Amino acid sequence: MARISTSISSLLRPAASKAPFFRLSPVPYLLPSSLSLKRRKFPVMAAVETTSSMKSADCNLVKSPSHPTYDLKAVIALALAEDAGDLGDVTSLATVPSEMEVEAHFIAKEDGVIAGITLAEMIFNQVDPSLKVEWSVRDGSNISKGIKFGKVYGCAHNIVVAERVVLNFMQRMSGIATFTKAMADAAHPACILETRKTAPGLRLVDKWAVLIGGGKNHRMGLFDMVMIKDNHISIAGGVANAIKSVDSFLEKRNLKMPVEVETRTLEEVKEVLSYTNQNRSSLTRIMLDNMVISLPNGNIDVTMLKEAVEMIDARFETEASGNVSLETVKKIGETGVTFISSGALTHSVKALDISLKIDTELALQVGRRTNRA
Repeated sequence: MARISTSISSLLRPAASKAPFFRLSPVPYLLPSSLSLKRRKFPVMAAVETTSSMKSADCNLVKSPSHPTYDLKAVIALALAEDAGDLGDVTSLATVPSEMEVEAHFIAKEDGVIAGITLAEMIFNQVDPSLKVEWSVRDGSNISKGIKFGKVYGCAHNIVVAERVVLNFMQRMSGIATFTKAMADAAHPACILETRKTAPGLRLVDKWAVLIGGGKNHRMGLFDMVMIKDNHISIAGGVANAIKSVDSFLEKRNLKMPVEVETRTLEEVKEVLSYTNQNRSSLTRIMLDNMVISLPNGNIDVTMLKEAVEMIDARFETEASGNVSLETVKKIGETGVTFISSGALTHSVKALDISLKIDTELALQVGRRTNRA
């Protein structure tokens, strides 16, 4: 299997002739304190020197989106803690020898786009930094049913402890990436966006999967983009008043960020254009909401959407929203809109079926030697 990701443990000890590249700090093996099983301590890698081969692989990685307050390690820790509870994996403690080492393979059980490889490595590292992880693919690769695309080697108990958390993240992310890839291909030349309709606590993870699938991110949250929606417009007393209030707010706070306004009719589009023609404005994008009309025969009418795009005439970015599906997105993209947003990318996820299977023969050999098989 071609090795793309350098294993964690191989980086833990620098060559003796060189100065250390990283700071080491002991982290206890993940087991509840109430258990008598012996604890082991491993060093955690804070920084490493990258080889040229690692750099060439890293340049193809899809990095996670940035967020000022999101702690991905804390999310991983929470996922592991909710699984382990106060006793840990009692089944593995009963059946798996504490020092047993095994090799487990990732297997695709259906076709799709793989996502979550980088996150899986983070999880394995958080459970046990001595685990060795190798992949024959990278995030964003197409995988086919039946192929083995990665493996992990090391302490059997720790692999099993990490297994479900790793698979939960990978299956969800791969499902999002697979659907995003299909939507993005069909939407071209328009760009496909997700929305804030993500699983609570998994905002960054879901949006990361969209990037891996070839989509682009809409705003991360309420803080990084002004988005004037219908409720804001109603409270402000009209779309022009809402934009005016935003312009005033940003100027007073000396803030610079993208500004989008939602429009639902051609009259609202005209009102936005009239305001921006007469006033200096921070507006950058106009959302054209529900201007895709469903027809009784299952088709769609994009006449209103196309007219709005032509009316705006590239003075602002445009975003189509509403009635977006894999069946309709191609026709919507052909209207000339800049972006097409779809909440379904993340709120209606169909997980990609992936399994992690321990090499049975190797496990049986060890089991026989320990009278457990």
